Amino acid sequence: MTHSCFRGGLLIALALALSPLCPGQTLKLQFPTGNRALLDNNPEKFYMYVYRTFEGETSKPWQGGSYGFVRNLRRTQQGTIPTRFHEGIDIRPLKRDSAGRPLDDVKAIALGRVVYVQKSAGGSNYGKYVVIEHDWGDGPLLSLYAHLASAAVEEGQRIPAGHVIGRMGYTGAGLNRERAHVHLELNILLSLQFDAWHKMKFSTPNKHGIHNGMNLAGLDIANLLLINQRDPSITLPQFLTRTPIYYKVTCPRRGKLELADRYPWIRRGAHHRPSPSWEISFSSAGFPLAIAPSHREVSKPLITYVRTTQSRHEYFTLSRVTGTGRRASLTRSGLQHLSLITGEFAKQ
Repeated sequence: MTHSCFRGGLLIALALALSPLCPGQTLKLQFPTGNRALLDNNPEKFYMYVYRTFEGETSKPWQGGSYGFVRNLRRTQQGTIPTRFHEGIDIRPLKRDSAGRPLDDVKAIALGRVVYVQKSAGGSNYGKYVVIEHDWGDGPLLSLYAHLASAAVEEGQRIPAGHVIGRMGYTGAGLNRERAHVHLELNILLSLQFDAWHKMKFSTPNKHGIHNGMNLAGLDIANLLLINQRDPSITLPQFLTRTPIYYKVTCPRRGKLELADRYPWIRRGAHHRPSPSWEISFSSAGFPLAIAPSHREVSKPLITYVRTTQSRHEYFTLSRVTGTGRRASLTRSGLQHLSLITGEFAKQ
């Protein structure tokens, strides 16, 4: 039996109450559908393919449904590389009706609370989607299930792992019946001030509150599912230490960072001691991996470390970093992303 904060069996009633968990609680993740082909080393039967045309040749690579930089091929000095990032994974259906519509139920990957339900098929690129908040003692994690045909849960509902939250579909931008799938993400929440940030940066309204996709940073959920199956004791902070750092940004310190309060595992060094700046470490996709006090004096955000590459950094960073080799600077998009994380947008 896995470790628990409670003595004896963990009753369903207590689980659904979502009492705070021990720091570093085991994840107990489940797959969101009956498709387990990933465990059998059959990725082509697990991921839904994408349509690709590259240099006149068309194909349907399953890799386009996996996590990471897996889409939009480009020839560079480092060879042919995919430059478009996919935040989650696209899981293909196991069952279809006579008309080709998917019949797979979509289920919660872990115990949690439903915090957002988008019931409009045209409400976003995600189509109809559900967001569930989980707490493993390391700050809130948000699983997202997109392109649903229908949702079967309501906001505020507390549900156990494996609870049916909807039916797989193909709602949202760029999908058809043939490519029906569920898009799954597991994210951290970047800012509680997202709506104010959005109003300052965009003229279009924010229809999704803090659960807008731009405010969610996704981790490698497929790799986490696989590792959790092999090692059920792994915790989220342990998993994230395996994610490589692509760049570090040092920015002026003007108080506490909300993100570091929400996710204690992100802290490095003595945050309670004064320092002139913060150094924030990012993955290539802009996932914040560490925040540390820095003694460097800076008047504006500066990249103080970047992975060396032969091709342009834009290809590997969602165009948030520009430059080549060891030379790099933040683009306008990179500065906007940083301002959301630091809360400095209101002072710009």
